[in-house]
Amino acid sequence: MTTTVKAIAATSATEPLTPTTIERRDVGPHDVAFDIKFAGICHSDIHTVKGEWGQPNYPVVAGHELAGVVTEVGSEVTKFKVGDHVGVGCFVDSCRECENCKKGLQQYCTGGGMVGTYNAIGKDGTPTYGGYSQATVVDENYVLNIPDGMPLDQAAPLLCAGITLFSPLHHWGAGPGKKVAIIGLGGLGHVGVKLAHAMGAEVTVLSQSLKKMEDGLRLGANEYYATSDPDTFTKLAGKFDLILNTVSANLDLGAYLGLLAVDGTLVELGMPEHAMEVPPFPLAGMRRSLAGSMIGGIPETQQMLDFCAEHDVLPEIEVIGADYVNEAYERVLASDVRYRFVIDTATL
Repeated sequence: MTTTVKAIAATSATEPLTPTTIERRDVGPHDVAFDIKFAGICHSDIHTVKGEWGQPNYPVVAGHELAGVVTEVGSEVTKFKVGDHVGVGCFVDSCRECENCKKGLQQYCTGGGMVGTYNAIGKDGTPTYGGYSQATVVDENYVLNIPDGMPLDQAAPLLCAGITLFSPLHHWGAGPGKKVAIIGLGGLGHVGVKLAHAMGAEVTVLSQSLKKMEDGLRLGANEYYATSDPDTFTKLAGKFDLILNTVSANLDLGAYLGLLAVDGTLVELGMPEHAMEVPPFPLAGMRRSLAGSMIGGIPETQQMLDFCAEHDVLPEIEVIGADYVNEAYERVLASDVRYRFVIDTATL
């Protein structure tokens, strides 16, 4: 037995997304079924749908920022009950047996890799479909508890954008006395500013222009600089302990590495389509590191949600109807969103 739910799917890299129906499996002993109330639109949804990260398995029902309300739990489920507010992020399963899975780092699963919330094949051999839909069924080990009082529409983007920034800030020890720079003030960057500020770090935004400066300072940045101004790179040379790059464009890495202090780290979060050139001298000269980071595991994602609830860190969102998704994609590509689109799935 399966359940049919309404969804929005991409059928090719060039066609608009269109309404469809998909099947959700019956609730197994360890499964949680929930009505998806809100689904965030992530830039990676667009990369995937347009075939920019490899050939997708169409039809693709994108969305890996899901927030909703539990409707049914399996007979063995202990962590959740009907009526709970829950979320699902970028993956819905992993091997559970490799060292990384055992450490709660499921995003780095080496036993076949994590199973993506969409455009992947589940352990039962069927394709996974994401959050641009009415409801889903997910194993309880990959479901997150959304803290009481946190609005579901604002919780949704935390499940990718939030954890993508929280994980490196947490791992590289952002906090009082640390100077952190965020490259880009978009869907990811704006959450990064709020998180780094809440952690007690001194925060600087590095953006192409100063047009979002007022927002950046309001969100918690101490300083805001335009990277289109060459003086920025002179003025800020050797200043930062940690730089998080949230943009998926190919930057001049030499220039940005030059902004790091001794032992500073530049972390790549945005995924550019083309390989990046890394000049060795700015890297070696101050014992700097160039690193990458990808979302977070289940324990850290829960920690992030609890931290955001405690410190009132919530993304800035624009809630849209299902019939607006194609326009929303165009606006994301034009950087015309402040700062995350969230689909109200009741409009399906």
